[in-house]
Amino acid sequence: MSVNRILIYSLLTFVALLYLMPLVVMLITSLKDLDEIRSGTLLSLPQSLNFDAWSKAWGTACTGVSCEGLKGYFWNSVLIVVPAVMISTVLGALNGYVLTKWKFRGSDLFFGMLLIGTMIPFQVILLPMARTLGFLGLAGTTSGLIMVHTIYGLAFTTLFFRNYYISIPSELVNAARIDGAGFWMIFLRIIVPVSIPIIVVSVIWQFTQIWNDFLFGVVYSSGDAQPITVALNNLVNTSTGVKEYNVDMAAAVIAALPTLLVYVVAGKYFVKGLTAGAVKG
Repeated sequence: MSVNRILIYSLLTFVALLYLMPLVVMLITSLKDLDEIRSGTLLSLPQSLNFDAWSKAWGTACTGVSCEGLKGYFWNSVLIVVPAVMISTVLGALNGYVLTKWKFRGSDLFFGMLLIGTMIPFQVILLPMARTLGFLGLAGTTSGLIMVHTIYGLAFTTLFFRNYYISIPSELVNAARIDGAGFWMIFLRIIVPVSIPIIVVSVIWQFTQIWNDFLFGVVYSSGDAQPITVALNNLVNTSTGVKEYNVDMAAAVIAALPTLLVYVVAGKYFVKGLTAGAVKG
C-alpha cells in the first residue's frame, strides 16, 4: 500500500471517528448510572451495561406534565412518517413522469415554479399553513402534520423523479403508446420497474426530513399527537429533581435510531439513485 493511500485512509478514519464521537458519548452515557457520570469523564466506559435509563426514557420519563416516556410519541412519528413518505413519493413520481413523458403547454414553467418550493424556508409557510389547517379542521392533529409534510416535500420528490426520468429514452414511451399502452400502463409497466434507485432516494430523503422535523411538529401538533422530536425536547427541558443525563442521552439515541437504521440499510443506494439521473437534465 502506497504512502499516499495510507495517509488518505488515516485521515478518513480520523474524520469518521471525530464525526461519530457525539454518538459514542451518548451511547456510553446512556449505559451509566448517575454516580458513574458524576465521577467519570465523557469517554470513560461504563463499569457494567445498565439499561435502566433506556427503560425509563421509553416508558416512564416525564415529557412536561406527562410521565409516560417516549413510546407514544415514537409511534406518533411512525404514523406521520409512513403515509407522508408514501404519498409524497407516489405524487412526486407521477409529477416527474408527466413533466418528462407527457409534457403539456407550460410544463417547463410549471416545473420552474415548483422548484421555488425547494427554496422556501420552513418559517415562511408557518402562518398560511396554520390558517389552512384551521380552515380544514386539521389543526393539532396527526392528519394535519401528514398533509404539511406531504405538501412541503412534494417539490423535492418531483425534482428527484423529474431529473431521473429525463434520462429514460422517450422513444421507449412513444413505442409503448404506438402499441396501444395508455398513461397508467406505461407508468406501471415501464417507468416504475426502472425507478427503484430514485424511489429509495425519495424515501430516505423524506423519511429523514420528516422524522427529524421539530418546527412543524411543535407548531402544528399538540398533546398526544406530538412527534418524538417535540417529546424529546420536552423531556430534556423537564426539570423535576435531579437532572438525569443518562435518561436524556438514551432518549436522544432512541429518537435517532430509525434514521440511523435507514442510512445503514439503504444509504449506499442514496448516492447511486441521485447520480443515476445526473446524465441529462
